[in-house]
Formats: sequence, C-alpha cells, structure tokens
Amino acid sequence: MTEIIFEIRICASCGLRYPMQKENSFGVRCPICLGETQVVLHKTIRDEERVIEKPIKKQAEFRAVLLDNIRSAWNVGSILRSADGFGFDHVYLCGITPTPDNEAVTKTSLGAEDYLPWSYHKDAVKLAAGLKKEGWRVIALEEGESAKELGKQSIARSEKSVLVLGSEVTGVDPELLSQCDEILSIPMRGQKRSLNVAIAFSVAAYALSLVS
Repeated sequence: MTEIIFEIRICASCGLRYPMQKENSFGVRCPICLGETQVVLHKTIRDEERVIEKPIKKQAEFRAVLLDNIRSAWNVGSILRSADGFGFDHVYLCGITPTPDNEAVTKTSLGAEDYLPWSYHKDAVKLAAGLKKEGWRVIALEEGESAKELGKQSIARSEKSVLVLGSEVTGVDPELLSQCDEILSIPMRGQKRSLNVAIAFSVAAYALSLVS
C-alpha cells in the first residue's frame, strides 16, 4: 500500500491557501509572494482509493477510442485517464500521437495506462479499414454539415464501436473521415466553434455512456 501525504498551507502574508506534498522543500514559501507559510491540515491519499474494480463487460459492449495525430502529450494523457474513467476498453494511438512511453503522457494519465490497454499504429486509415472488416462501427467526433449533434446519434450499446478524434489543428483526416459510419459533433453555444480535444472527448464519452 502506497500513501502520499499532502499538506494544506496558508501564507501568513497574502493569505494564499495551497496544497503541497509533505517533505517537499519546494513550495514551503508562498509561490506568489514568497512569504512564510504554515500547515493547517494534512491529507493522505492511498493508491487503492484511486482504483476501483471494473465490472466485467460483455464483448458486445466493447468501445474504444482512436487518436489520430494528436500532437499534445498532455491531451493524450488526459484522454487516457478519461477513457479509463468512462469504461472504454482500448485506446488506439496513431500517426504522431505520443504513447505512454512519453513521460509527458503519463504525467496527465496518472497511471490509467496501467489499466487501459493501448496500441500504436502508424496509419489510422488502414487501422479503421481493418476494424470495419471485423464488424466495428467507426464514429468520428468532428464538425461539418453531415455531422449529427451528440444526443441524436443512432448508436446502439450492443455495437462494437470506436470513437475517432483527429488533429487539434487539422481535424480528422479526410480519408479516415470517409470511412466513418457516423459523424458526431458537440453543439456549441458561444463564439468559439470547438473545444480542447481532451475536453471534447470527455463530453462525447459521457454522452455515449447514456446510450441505451
């Protein structure tokens, strides 16, 4: 059993309240004004409290996510963590998408790669074609006239499905998009027309988890 003890400190000068790991000298002084701080309480986090036993899933409920040319290792790590949290069964990392071999990925995945199977593939188009031959339903999260809003999709829980996310800048590869059985979009109400890719995945993953 591994325990990590955190201290909650308050700055005597400016009143900043912040956490830091116990016995870590960096951060004893206030990170804003460098004033003296004092510990007001301790918090202990145990590794086993962060992990729950996953329920056994039927093969018919198999869901995966395909990340094609996602540049940011931070986004990839965040998606891995969310994919595990939403009960996805596999993550396909394609093109220039960094893998958990990259330390920056594991900084944000927080160990999710140890529980969630993943694999690397150079060509997402070839991968998608192979999945379709195996009976997978390929679904893209992308904007466009042919896209349906999340919540209005026709996906059944009994289908093996893979959710495709593309480059933060260029979106889903057009040839990969042409292989998709369905294109879904997140309705945007403000001035910006898109979300950060990791946040977009979490929104879509939650919406898809409500499919009956």
